[in-house]
Amino acid sequence: MQQDILVNWSPQETRVAIVESGAVQELHVERTLERGLVGNVYLGKVARVLPGMQSAFIDMGLERAAFLHVADVWQRQPDGEPPQVARGSQPQVPIEKQVFEGQALMVQVIKDPIGTKGARLSTQISIAGRLLVFLPQDDHVGVSQKIPSDQRDSLRRRLGKLVGDAGGGFILRTNGEDASDAELAEDIAYLRKTWARIKESATRLPPPSLLHQDLNLLQRVLRDLVSEETQTIRIDSKEQFGLLHAFGQEFMPAAVSKLQLYKGERPIFDLYNVDEEIAKALGRRVDLKSGGYLIVDQTEALTTIDVNTGGYVGSRNFDDTIFKTNLEAAHAIARQLRLRNLGGIIIVDFIDMQREDHREAVLAEFRKQLARDRVKTMSGGFSQLGLVEMTRKRTRESLAHMLCEPCPSCMGKGTVRTPRTVAYDILREILREARQFNPREYRVIAAPKVIELFLDEESQHLAGLSDFIGKPISLQSESAMGQEQYDIVLL
Repeated sequence: MQQDILVNWSPQETRVAIVESGAVQELHVERTLERGLVGNVYLGKVARVLPGMQSAFIDMGLERAAFLHVADVWQRQPDGEPPQVARGSQPQVPIEKQVFEGQALMVQVIKDPIGTKGARLSTQISIAGRLLVFLPQDDHVGVSQKIPSDQRDSLRRRLGKLVGDAGGGFILRTNGEDASDAELAEDIAYLRKTWARIKESATRLPPPSLLHQDLNLLQRVLRDLVSEETQTIRIDSKEQFGLLHAFGQEFMPAAVSKLQLYKGERPIFDLYNVDEEIAKALGRRVDLKSGGYLIVDQTEALTTIDVNTGGYVGSRNFDDTIFKTNLEAAHAIARQLRLRNLGGIIIVDFIDMQREDHREAVLAEFRKQLARDRVKTMSGGFSQLGLVEMTRKRTRESLAHMLCEPCPSCMGKGTVRTPRTVAYDILREILREARQFNPREYRVIAAPKVIELFLDEESQHLAGLSDFIGKPISLQSESAMGQEQYDIVLL
C-alpha cells in the first residue's frame, strides 16, 4: 500500500502525518519545550563525591548538577558474567573508590530533572534503535522478557550470528520479534556507527559536553517510520530538510532518495486535511460514510468503542444493514487506533449479528486491518456478550493526552451539574451557614445561568429562605465562573 509521510516543522513543534491511500493513518507530535533528557549521553565532570550517601554530583553543563548513585555505576562482574550496574545483592565497590572529583566521566540520563532535583545518571550506556538496544560495555546477546519464552532461544541464536565477534551487547526489543535478518543487520550497523561517533566526540570535546542526544522526531521518521511502502517524505522546512538529508546519508542511506522539500504555497498539512482529521480524532463521535457512527471513550484502564447504525437503513434487509455497518466500522476502528494512538485494553462493541458467517467475516476484516499497524496488537473473537476484546501496545501518549487536558468546568467527568442542581446546593449551603454565623447579609456569587434561575423560576424559593433566616440575600453574576462554581460571601 502506497504511503506518504508529511512533516510540518516549526521552532516550537514538529508534526508528522503518515498518509496511506489518501487518508491520514498516524500522527506524531513532538514539542520542543517538552523534550526530556532521558537517553542523552554526556561527558560530565565529577563535582563532588559524597561517601556518606554513596553518590556523586556530576556537572553536565545544565542548570543543576546531576546525581549519580553507586547502584548506577557500571562494573564488571568478577565471575565473568555480563557487565552490569551494581544492583541487588551484587557486592558494591564504594563510590569513592570508583570516581574522584575533577574526573571526566561518560554518563547517561536515566531520569529527567524534577523540580529542584537534578537529573539521575548511570555510567552504563545503552543506545536504543528501532529493533534493538545496544550495550557497548557488555558482550552478551539478550531478548526482551516480554517475548514468549519458547521463542527466546531461537531469536537469541539468530541475533548472535548477526552480531558476530565485533563486540558489544545487544537486546532484542519486543517490536523486533518478527523482523527480518536484513532489518536487524541495518539496526546493528546504525547502533555501532552511533557508538563510534559518541566515542570520537568523547576524545575531542572537553567536559562538560553533550555527546549524544536521543533522536528527535524528525530523525525517528527515518529510523522508525520509513518502510518499503513509503513513496515520499515531504518536509516544509529547508533548514530541517538539509539536516535530515545529512543524517540520512550517514545512518539511513536507503531512505535519502525519498526525501523531498515541499515548496507549495498551501500549508503542507492542508494537502490531506490533516488538521481537520486531528480535530475529529479528539472527539468522541466518528461518523462513517454509510451514515453509521462510532463512539470512542478513553478511560484510565481501557478504551471502549461502540458501533451504531445511525442513519444508515440499507437497501435490502436488516441483517445486511448491520453487516455492512460492521464491516465499515472494522476499517474505521483500526484507523482510529493508529490515528489516536490508543493503547492498552480495547473493547469493541460491534452491532449484534445473527449469522455466524457475518461475524467471521467482520472479525477477519478487523484482523486484516490491524495487521497493517506497526504497533503490536492482539485480538480475540466475539465473547458471549458479543464483544471483541483486544490489546494494543502502549508506545507513547495518546493523541488526546498529548494535546488536551481535563476540562476545568467538569474536571474530566464529561458532564456538569445543571443550574438548578447548583442553585439548590447554594440554598442548602446558605441554610447551613445561617446556623453557624450571624452576618448582616448573604451575597451569592455564581455563574450567569444560576443567577438567572434565582431571578426567575427559583425567586420564590430564594425569598422564602431569606424570610426563614431573617437576612437579606443578594445576587452577583460572575461570567468567569464555571457552572458548578459559586461563592457565598458573609457581609
